[in-house]
Amino acid sequence: MEQLSSNLLLVAFILYLIATFVFAGSISRKKFSSDKQLERNKKWGKLGITISIIGFLFQLGYFITRWIASGHIPNSNLFEYTTYFSMAIVLAFIVLHFMYKLNVLGVIAMPLAALIIAYASVFPRDIQPLIPALQSEWLVVHVSTVALAQGVLAISFVAGLLYLLKSVDQTERSMQTFWLEVVLYSIVSVVAFIILTFSFRVANYETTFTYIDRDGLEANVVYELPAIVGPHQGEIISGSKIGPLFHVPAIIDSSQLNTVIWSLIGGLVLYLLFRLLFRKRIGAAIQPAFKNINLDLVDEIGFRSIAIGFPLFALGGLIFAMIWAQIAWTRFWGWDPKEVWALITFLFYAAYLHLRLSRGWHGSKSAWLAVIGFIIIIFNLVVVNLILVGLHSYA
Repeated sequence: MEQLSSNLLLVAFILYLIATFVFAGSISRKKFSSDKQLERNKKWGKLGITISIIGFLFQLGYFITRWIASGHIPNSNLFEYTTYFSMAIVLAFIVLHFMYKLNVLGVIAMPLAALIIAYASVFPRDIQPLIPALQSEWLVVHVSTVALAQGVLAISFVAGLLYLLKSVDQTERSMQTFWLEVVLYSIVSVVAFIILTFSFRVANYETTFTYIDRDGLEANVVYELPAIVGPHQGEIISGSKIGPLFHVPAIIDSSQLNTVIWSLIGGLVLYLLFRLLFRKRIGAAIQPAFKNINLDLVDEIGFRSIAIGFPLFALGGLIFAMIWAQIAWTRFWGWDPKEVWALITFLFYAAYLHLRLSRGWHGSKSAWLAVIGFIIIIFNLVVVNLILVGLHSYA
């Protein structure tokens, strides 16, 4: 059953990539009359959404078969949660596609879902029994609602990014072009992270450190990438003897910080290769593909996504979370890193809705806020989960 589950996820990943190219074909312009062009784009769009739905059904099959194999809902660790997050993105995209019939959403949403599946695959995928802290019906209620909410909010990022790719003037150097390139570089860095992790894994690279944890006890940690940073009072006991450049405090997960640093370095190398290939900024290179976007429609989709996703996040990320915290830890709030970042996420999207509805922040301002909001979500998923040690570190 576990192998069947993995195979279903792999098929979903491949179908999402295929759907990406089909949606890209639906926005390309050939030398047809306007009527023929419109009919052609509709056909490609229908094919793209059909493939997306089939891929979603395969991923849903993965989810169900893994649930059967494990005996609990598969969102108890980073691999399971992240794949569930990608499934939520696809579900939100499918619903909004049927509402707005906008094929260009799939050009960003489908590779985003595939990229998140690839990112999830670098984490341990073995089915493990639930630790006592997670043996609660609130695992289903709290975590599932948060992942669904973040999947919906991710579509606001897709819409915001599309808006900026179309509207930012790439003929001049400005703060907007700079920050848009930073966003694209961040996406490239995730790709670099996946490439580096799988490459060193194929090479069977491992280095084991012994170190002193935050409780003052001796522990071991295994690095899957060469050590740039080392654990608190760490010493290499097996593997490569090339030592780290510096050590970090016990409150930081050094191996994950090491991975983030490698991702940023790899992302920079990959980004520079793209710049050499295109001979221009990435944003400028891909902007022509999005020149026919209806900015008002994309702006509305971004707002609608947040209007739906925000109350879902408030319910799952704060209310349900506090109830479970009271049951598990006998307090509603403890300023754990994960709790703090959930509050930051809530406050940010609340500010977005206030600025949108009360101050009239539409268009470019709204798009930038949607992109920043998703960066906050990804920071929580990557940095807070992996680097900062807290009560949620078991995930």
